[in-house]
Amino acid sequence: MKKRVVFNQKGGVGKSTISTNLAAASAKRGFKTLLIDLDAQCNSTHYAGVDVSAEQHSVADMFGQTVGWFTKALTAEDFIQATDFDNLFVMPAAPTLAQIERELESRYKMFKLRDTLASIEDQFDRIYIDTPPNFNFYSKAALIAADSFLVPFDCDDFSSQAIQRLLDNVMELKSDHNPELTCEGIIINQFNAQANLPKRLVAELIEQQLPVLETRLTSSVKVRESHSQRKPLCFLAPTHKLSQQFEALLSELEQ
Repeated sequence: MKKRVVFNQKGGVGKSTISTNLAAASAKRGFKTLLIDLDAQCNSTHYAGVDVSAEQHSVADMFGQTVGWFTKALTAEDFIQATDFDNLFVMPAAPTLAQIERELESRYKMFKLRDTLASIEDQFDRIYIDTPPNFNFYSKAALIAADSFLVPFDCDDFSSQAIQRLLDNVMELKSDHNPELTCEGIIINQFNAQANLPKRLVAELIEQQLPVLETRLTSSVKVRESHSQRKPLCFLAPTHKLSQQFEALLSELEQ
């Protein structure tokens, strides 16, 4: 079972879109794939077509078991929901993630996700974890539980300034809690090959010898359409240019 985290401390860089589309492409390729949504905004959950309701258990309930917020005796499988897409499953987020974060952190429950995934390691081939846009309890829990992490980079000066701080934070956590964690690559998102700024920023990352992945993800209104229809691109428009880019990105990772 390969566990990948999609993480960036900056918001609006495409974490949920990338997490969901990589998970969907993985499922379409035949890997039994689990998408875990750790963001209280629930964007990945919604995008994958899963509804959050009081009757359905969420990743918030899984964490809540450790601090008495949720008292039913459930196993990891009880927090996982099937989607309408073959091989794609979701451990959905819920808004209550924000309410229990402080207590989880004060009780040092960052290893709960790692232990939960260890109990289902034979049930899935690939796991993708979407994280909140900050280095908080849930991001740390994901990085502790994962084998590797991916960093979306949206060709913006602010992203360029923040990336070294991000890597420093993750490397410190790696040293303390997960020595096997690796940076699998920086994903160039919203790339415009006709503009000078994106090319310059990417060149600077490469000059710093950072692990920039070769596949570039471009902008497209088709992404918004797929969000609206709650259908990842490889299922909505498999021949679209961006769908093919996600397929190429997955192939690059799977090599």
